[in-house]
Amino acid sequence: MEFVDSGCGIKKEDLSKIFDPFFSTKRQGEGTGLGLSVVYSIIKEHNGEILVESPPMGQEKGASFKVRMPAISGG
Repeated sequence: MEFVDSGCGIKKEDLSKIFDPFFSTKRQGEGTGLGLSVVYSIIKEHNGEILVESPPMGQEKGASFKVRMPAISGG
């Protein structure tokens, strides 16, 4: 799955921290900084991966999140 937006994007210096618990670029009182940390934990728990690119290739702004999950066979 890939999610792409055309917002302001993520600063290069913040990219390595966006999945850290309680990291937020919002002002105090405007968010907890837990959303992406929880998403990351759930995906990792299921042996998946989440990749982020900002800006996405070919775009001047925005961000792209790719979620890759292992395939399972039905039985």
